[in-house]
Amino acid sequence: MDALPPYDVIVIGTGAGGGTLAHRLAPSGKRILLLERGGYLPRERDNWDSTAVFVKAKYRAPEFWLDRHGNEFPPEVNYYVGGNTKFYGAALFRLRPEDFGELRHHDGISPAWPIGYDDLEPYYTQAEHLYLVHGRHGEDPWEGPCSAQYAYPPVEHEPRIEQLSMDLEKQGLHPFHLPIGVNLTQDEDGRATHSSVCIRCDRVDGFPCLLRAKSDAQVICVEPALAHPNVELVTDARVTRLETDAGGRSVTSVVARLPGEREARFSADVVVVACGAVNSAALLLASANDRHPRGLANSSDVVGRHYMRHNNLALMAVSEEPNDTRFQKTLALHDWYLGADDWEYPLGGIQMLGKSDAEQIHGEAPRWAGAVMPDLPFEVLAHHAVDFWLCGEDLPRPDNRVTLEDDGQIRLTLDEGNNIEGLQRLRHRLQHLLGHLGMREHRLLSRSIYLHKGMPIGATAHQAGTVRFGTDPASSALDVNCKAHDLDNLYVVDTSFFPSIGAVNPSLTAIANALRVGDHLLERLG
Repeated sequence: MDALPPYDVIVIGTGAGGGTLAHRLAPSGKRILLLERGGYLPRERDNWDSTAVFVKAKYRAPEFWLDRHGNEFPPEVNYYVGGNTKFYGAALFRLRPEDFGELRHHDGISPAWPIGYDDLEPYYTQAEHLYLVHGRHGEDPWEGPCSAQYAYPPVEHEPRIEQLSMDLEKQGLHPFHLPIGVNLTQDEDGRATHSSVCIRCDRVDGFPCLLRAKSDAQVICVEPALAHPNVELVTDARVTRLETDAGGRSVTSVVARLPGEREARFSADVVVVACGAVNSAALLLASANDRHPRGLANSSDVVGRHYMRHNNLALMAVSEEPNDTRFQKTLALHDWYLGADDWEYPLGGIQMLGKSDAEQIHGEAPRWAGAVMPDLPFEVLAHHAVDFWLCGEDLPRPDNRVTLEDDGQIRLTLDEGNNIEGLQRLRHRLQHLLGHLGMREHRLLSRSIYLHKGMPIGATAHQAGTVRFGTDPASSALDVNCKAHDLDNLYVVDTSFFPSIGAVNPSLTAIANALRVGDHLLERLG
């Protein structure tokens, strides 16, 4: 086994949490090591090919987890520099201020955070500027206060989506420009557009960006961090366990398996885990020892528990008029985020998805047999498709959890019927609007942009909550700075720390929190 010289900080994972943290620490001069389980994602034509990405799952990790019944399923995880941000839709929302407090839902309580919206707000602004988020604060009446406007104007709606926005406003609703992290050019009036420089940015949801125009963690954070001579990156390094000193108070070694089945041991004053909510919990559980028999940071027995991943529906409506939109992901609606006139509980949010194409629809044909009108072949249907993403809050149940089998395989136990009534009501509201939105009434079809189809447990894109933070060591694994209660030098900065998940994409909150924890570490390291 190779023993490497000590570092000031080791960061395990290079996604929204780990990559952003490295970017924050890089200018300090401290010696920082990034360990990434995968390598660099190849830039190739298949990056934009629906069949390669969705049907053949070319870039998905070749591994299987177990569900609660012991059945294997392929999780939708990607191990590359930049983590899952290489494939995310770059929708970078803030949580609402109410999401940081206790919220009552139809099926239970969404717990309060140990910090408030005001604590994270400055870091939300920094995160939006760092990740080139295009948007306009003030359009969404239910967003929280903002200390600064987005640094970049919203991406303008194309004609069909502009018409959709106006039609929603005629119904008394409040559509707004979706905040999205993309590197787009601006026209002479300063408006962000999908110009000829970035003509294929319709390939955003679930696709890696061949033009590097999507604000992923590799492009925005990891590569700039590596420009500093004090920052190193080791790829294809699968961390298998963390070892502690005899007293169990400090992580002394990070053990990783390198190519050729070679093991290497790394050490640092501070160790930061950012592997994704499932894999971070799995690593801590796999690192059990005599002092930590239930796994590291787990004296409270919460590590691996409270797994959340949003209640999502990807839906395709059929427009009466053709939809020639290239960049469709520009509109969102939060009118029913916290409730409705006939429903006192939160429903969730609606946003646009990347545009369906014939290949994706054809891949879904067995599910749609008999549902799609025979006068609309796949190519025509794709030309009329308008795609929506409905997002409702999943509640943190202690029995929704990550555990390990004796051989180390991950088991994900999940109740898939958790708090779905609000989401169903949100779908019905959208469906009843269709006739007023220039679409065929009651023609709203389930669309699976993920490959779970009959295995929804595999949709792990919004995973969170397995190493929650809090002020009480008896009910949380981390303190308010995301340091383990049980250890002096172990931190977790991916979405594992979430006590609740809200009903918006979690990436911006993970990024903002990584910047917040980064400032804490800079102070700690001097």
